[in-house]
Amino acid sequence: MTTLEIRDLHVSVDTPEGVKPILNGVDLTVRSGETHALMGPNGSGKSTLAYSLAGHPKYQVTQGSVTLDGEDLLAMSVDQRARAGLFLAMQYPVEVPGVTVANFLRTARTALSGQAPPLRAWVKEVGAAMDALRFDREFSERSVNEGFSGGEKKRHEILQLELLRPKIAILDETDSGLDVDALRVVSEGVNRAQATTGAGIMLITHYTRILDHIRPDFVHVFVAGRIAEEGGPDLAARLEAEGYDRFLTTA
Repeated sequence: MTTLEIRDLHVSVDTPEGVKPILNGVDLTVRSGETHALMGPNGSGKSTLAYSLAGHPKYQVTQGSVTLDGEDLLAMSVDQRARAGLFLAMQYPVEVPGVTVANFLRTARTALSGQAPPLRAWVKEVGAAMDALRFDREFSERSVNEGFSGGEKKRHEILQLELLRPKIAILDETDSGLDVDALRVVSEGVNRAQATTGAGIMLITHYTRILDHIRPDFVHVFVAGRIAEEGGPDLAARLEAEGYDRFLTTA
């Protein structure tokens, strides 16, 4: 059983106008096999939480703690957090010219496991995962995300999720820019990965459409840098119907 525990997390970012606080005391616990949906208006701090957990240097933790299986996550470097089992699917995946998808994935798996996977078995595993995601196998020989469409980039993120088998996966607006078919395929990939590994999922989204495919155990409403309300799937339905006005008025 893996546990990601976030306690009283405060995060600030440097801006031309000075230091700006973004997160104002976040408390959240994600365990193996759980799916947590984080919903909220733009600018509420959802992506800041994701990138702070992953170790982005732009975001400075000023208070609070984050542990993964009892280990201090904030004391780890970015690569140490990944090796410990934390995964981030980015809202805007970056391009890496000159590095093929095949080499990137095998290097990542080698870094995580400590040894390179047997080539023949690895090629078969990657091919099967790409087929399940309806991701043309020719992309394995292309540079990472270079020239990919938005949907292709998101499929590649979920391909990484399936092959790298993290303990905790943070999915930052994975549904953005996806058409109906791509949303279903990507969601099925997330569900497969969780069923195979028992990973805990933190799913950041604005909309409930992805929650029709990836059913959350818990829904958290993020407003003004903190969690304003928590509930089950019915809370997401209320947000879809009512919006965030009542939370913004309170904030």
